[in-house]
Amino acid sequence: MSFAEPLLLLGLVLVPLSVFAYLRHESRRRAAAAAFAAPAVRQSVAPRTPGWRRHVPLVAFAGALALLIVALAKPQTTVAVDVERASIMLVTDYSGSMQATDVAPDRLRAARAAANRFLDKVPPSVRVGLVAFNHQARSLRSPTTDRDAVRASLEALAPSGGTATGEALAAALTSLESQVDERGARVPSAIVLLSDGKQTSGRSPTDMAARAKDLQIPIYTVSLGTAAGTIDVETPSGATVSRPVPPDPATMDQIATISGGQSFTADDADQLSAAYEKLGSRLSKRNEQRELTAGFAGGALGLVLAGGLLSLYWFRRLV
Repeated sequence: MSFAEPLLLLGLVLVPLSVFAYLRHESRRRAAAAAFAAPAVRQSVAPRTPGWRRHVPLVAFAGALALLIVALAKPQTTVAVDVERASIMLVTDYSGSMQATDVAPDRLRAARAAANRFLDKVPPSVRVGLVAFNHQARSLRSPTTDRDAVRASLEALAPSGGTATGEALAAALTSLESQVDERGARVPSAIVLLSDGKQTSGRSPTDMAARAKDLQIPIYTVSLGTAAGTIDVETPSGATVSRPVPPDPATMDQIATISGGQSFTADDADQLSAAYEKLGSRLSKRNEQRELTAGFAGGALGLVLAGGLLSLYWFRRLV
């Protein structure tokens, strides 16, 4: 819990001061009663005393004062609420290394399956677009609520070429910058980047991450594959050789950190699906400040009413 006006909490010092003043008053009252009648005859003069009931209404009023001061400080808490309108760009690598089978059945098909599950998890009101990239970036779908269109574009991908991660991020940012609401304000946005290898061409991905930070568009990265991943390539002489295609988690982590997102690594299909599920729940909600002033003020009013009613019932007076 936090407070919009925390300095007003200094007013809580009034509560112990009030208690101290009440105890002083009670001490003087007892002294006056003792002077009025000797202990031996006190029972005949005042046979009945309210006892503990005398203090209950005052305790209620003290609690009400504390709650009212807290209410004046405007208490607030952070809650996760469903995103009513947002845009997410899936940026998916389909370079030649995505045909490696270290992630079953192969990297590209595992990524496609996980992306489809991600589309199932994200609320229907959230727009999802798609940028696919190898040695060049292709904006296949602008953010849309048409999930079938995004799935169809994912299905058409076949692994080939190199890796231009920076170009893909630039294309995604350009698309998200154009997503505005009815008032012309840019809607909340994020990028989910999946790649399995080191960049081979194009602009620096970390420069694009810095641009994303300026635009307040976090990039969530998923580094796919294992260090043992290989693909078969044909040499100019016609021979087939095995070439290692390890992922580049260090760069992916750097992209996420710079932009304000989070990085994930996945060396099998189950881990990839788990990463997408976490992203689905994370990106479908946003943190929102909720003020609790009314609740504290209502509690203070309830204590005042309770104290007043008890005082009227027991003593036929409010205080």
